[in-house]
Amino acid sequence: MIKIAVDFDGTIVEHCYPTIGETKLFAFETLREFQKRGFLLILWTFRTGKELEEAVEFCRINGVEFYAVNKSYPEEVFDENASRKIDADIFIDDRNLGGFIEWSKVWQMMFPESNMEELERQALKKLRKPNLFKRIFS
Repeated sequence: MIKIAVDFDGTIVEHCYPTIGETKLFAFETLREFQKRGFLLILWTFRTGKELEEAVEFCRINGVEFYAVNKSYPEEVFDENASRKIDADIFIDDRNLGGFIEWSKVWQMMFPESNMEELERQALKKLRKPNLFKRIFS
């Protein structure tokens, strides 16, 4: 299994810590596709406590559940003498050298045989659907 560690602020959403920023274009569509293809996703973020719980819930509501959160595997117990580096095959983070490349480029790098049409179709469908607040108060 390929494990992918994904940052939250600045990567899945715009950086607005401690609040949750706007979702980055194609973020959840790409992450859901990773899950469909059998990749294990690890949320790897600076967030802790209430802010971490909010981020995990935000992702769950958007169809992404993580294999582990700030750990290499769910049962990991931290040892103060052990490395804090997450054991993952791929890291997706806005703090990469050169910054975040955007989710459409992540898609193209991970699935070079695929075209972007399906991912774009999913994103456009989501943009056209009014959110619950707008449906209730419109």
